[in-house]
Amino acid sequence: MTAVMGLRRKVFAELLGTALLLAVVIGSGIMAGRLAGGNVAVALLANTLATVGGLYVLIEVFGPLSGAHFNPAVSAVMTLRGELPVRELLPYIAAQLVGALLGAWLAHAMFDLPIVELSGKVRTGTGQWIAEAVATAGLLLVILRAPAGRASILVAAYIGAAYWFTASTSFANPAAAFGRMFSDSFAGIAPSSVPGFVIAELIGAAIGLSLHSAFEPRKQRIGHPNLIESSGEHGDIR
Repeated sequence: MTAVMGLRRKVFAELLGTALLLAVVIGSGIMAGRLAGGNVAVALLANTLATVGGLYVLIEVFGPLSGAHFNPAVSAVMTLRGELPVRELLPYIAAQLVGALLGAWLAHAMFDLPIVELSGKVRTGTGQWIAEAVATAGLLLVILRAPAGRASILVAAYIGAAYWFTASTSFANPAAAFGRMFSDSFAGIAPSSVPGFVIAELIGAAIGLSLHSAFEPRKQRIGHPNLIESSGEHGDIR
């Protein structure tokens, strides 16, 4: 019973955290679009700053409860590493997807937009997919290599930078792509573009894990965890 209650608490933390993250991303995109007067660079800057601040706070708040993944790719990698039990992976992913949808709806409710809508913003092409793979690989590498107690600030800073150095503005998160599909706003993505983004993100997550493993001593990789110091807390992401 205690284990079930513990899982329920973690799943609820993932749902609520992901919902708030998507509300930050989409809501700030709507506000930026309205106030920037058509200047896309200013709108993107405002969207970036809000996301960086919101992401940092959410990881700090929900990290002790669930690990603050907010991202199916992160949860899958943590399961592969044995840091998230296999039985918890599907509940985590389900909570993240539902949370992303609720976050989109919450953002629309706050700005008096239609609650239910689909985005018409097409984001596709080889450059976009490469960008998503790079963004997600970097995100996982940052999470896995972050010194103890510093994952929240490093992840937030990386995502803020990746908003600008990637062609896709760094979704780096299948749940974010799913949630943003339900907002025809500055931060939206057309449903037809989501599969390509998700595939690229999963490939990027695998690359990030492989890069992290390449930096670990061989004995550590084959089952001697006490030979090197742990990289510290883990949490995400956007």
